[in-house]
Amino acid sequence: MFSAPVESVTETRIFARSLPEGRQVLVYRMKLSAKKDVAMILPIPVKPGSGEKAVQFVDLARYPDMLSDMESLFPERNRPDFLSEPAADPFASGEEPLAVENVGAYEASYVPSLADFARLDERFRLPSGVWDQMPFYNDFGFVVFKFRQVDAEIHPMAFAFPRKDPARLFFPTVHVHDGQVHDKEDFDHILYCQKIPGDAFALTDWQESPELPAAAVNIVAARGIVDPRLHIYRKAMKGHLPNTDTVLA
Repeated sequence: MFSAPVESVTETRIFARSLPEGRQVLVYRMKLSAKKDVAMILPIPVKPGSGEKAVQFVDLARYPDMLSDMESLFPERNRPDFLSEPAADPFASGEEPLAVENVGAYEASYVPSLADFARLDERFRLPSGVWDQMPFYNDFGFVVFKFRQVDAEIHPMAFAFPRKDPARLFFPTVHVHDGQVHDKEDFDHILYCQKIPGDAFALTDWQESPELPAAAVNIVAARGIVDPRLHIYRKAMKGHLPNTDTVLA
């Protein structure tokens, strides 16, 4: 989801893995083209009561090829052809503004609830009325990234958070690219995950890497995000598909 219309978003790749104590790590990478500065908003199902420090950001600026390296674990894969109103004063509520962190090539914030967007700079928000079309996010938290470049391949965005339901692995795949919420969108995504002991979800329609990640992924540079003992699973999402998030349960 983007705070303003964008010209194109291509080569989207997302990695997810369960962590101890009901947490999850998420890595998101794409190529973005936009005419002006824009922010990306990723809804996440955060455990209620986790507070404003629930999300831990991870800087992967020094390892921009992590997900490309992960893709090379699948030598016999079928590669998809990648497709290419004035807001109110953000501080009018009188509350403290939310923290903004520098994470590699972008700025990032965690917004604990929809109401807390009033505490965030106007440039980080979706157009007025968009959230009314997506009531299923009423109890979500939101990770927000503001890009300093608007015509570039974005290095992977990475963060960990406590999940509302530790039995589910969540991928934010809902599209809002033009200020409107459409029932279906053009998907050209590749999803990756690792299944840790205790995860109950099935991966029957996912490809399993023939080798462990260290055959292609720099485990040290990945900063603990990738478990070297577990195979990587891969799934391509391509075509005009229902505009929903992807959940393994």
